[in-house]
Amino acid sequence: MRHRKKRLSKEDFVQGVLAGNKTVLGRAITLVESDLVEDQHLSREVLQEILPYSGNSIRLGITGVPGVGKSTFIESLGQHITEKGKKLAVLTIDPSSQRSKGSILGDKTRMETLSHHPLAFIRPSASGSSLGGVNNHTRESVLLCEAAGYEIIFIETVGVGQSETTVHGMVDFFLLLMLAGAGDELQGIKKGIMEMADALVITKSDGNNFKMAKRAKAEYKSALHLFPPSPTGWFPPVLTCSALESTGIQEIWEVVEKYKKDMKAKGYFDSKRQQQQLFWMHENIRELLESRFYQHPIVSKRLGEVENEVGAGKKEAFTAAQELLQAFEEDGFSQKK
Repeated sequence: MRHRKKRLSKEDFVQGVLAGNKTVLGRAITLVESDLVEDQHLSREVLQEILPYSGNSIRLGITGVPGVGKSTFIESLGQHITEKGKKLAVLTIDPSSQRSKGSILGDKTRMETLSHHPLAFIRPSASGSSLGGVNNHTRESVLLCEAAGYEIIFIETVGVGQSETTVHGMVDFFLLLMLAGAGDELQGIKKGIMEMADALVITKSDGNNFKMAKRAKAEYKSALHLFPPSPTGWFPPVLTCSALESTGIQEIWEVVEKYKKDMKAKGYFDSKRQQQQLFWMHENIRELLESRFYQHPIVSKRLGEVENEVGAGKKEAFTAAQELLQAFEEDGFSQKK
């Protein structure tokens, strides 16, 4: 007979996370991902307590089309980092079964060597219903990992072309992985996000792909010159690597470290973090308002009827939205009097 896990208190969570206990850290991330009201209250308290201990990492967003070899690349770069004695956390966002909301890829099996390293922490999270495969609570997970002493945080996206903007808004350095000779129809993702990238990496630069990778590197370098220069003065380099042969990995990490050093010296690193924090505050306000609106009894009671009227062309969409908002506001104000 399996025993239920003892529910941890706020103090248990805070002390465990700050001590770098991986089990407690995992449970704390599960807590912030929970939809239960009591868990949400506790998670807010835990996050407020650990906040002064967060922020001391470099946050890396890693994206690319499926098949580009993100997991193999992350394992190779991760091993390079942990060999330097650095603590690394990898937050991977998996596609989810919409029926079970569960993770179906299992990144720990895809990064088997790295997952067993004592300095590494890998957390696959189901993307659930969140847009483009970015878990709603990824940013809170980053704060928890930082408080647990992880100096480098990777956030891997599923690379479906929608989540990149969200991830870009929570990382310091955005890395775009590309394939050589894959054709634009496969890499249509790149058109919208090349401007966001702080570096481009052509993966699988080995064997028969080596010459193609060199040619692709020159092509992407030329393409990047067409974009307006960044106000930071940083020009995204294009690199090649083979994760299987571990070539080019050290050079990629040197670029990340140079970026951090340059941006810190110019003041952009900290100002970007501040802007991101304000952005997430406003995002949370929008999410909370939307959640309260749809959960309101009057709205939930009238929504189906109003949707049918709009769908049948009997009511204009803006008018319908205004009516529901007015009912929500009037009920809210009357309850407070």
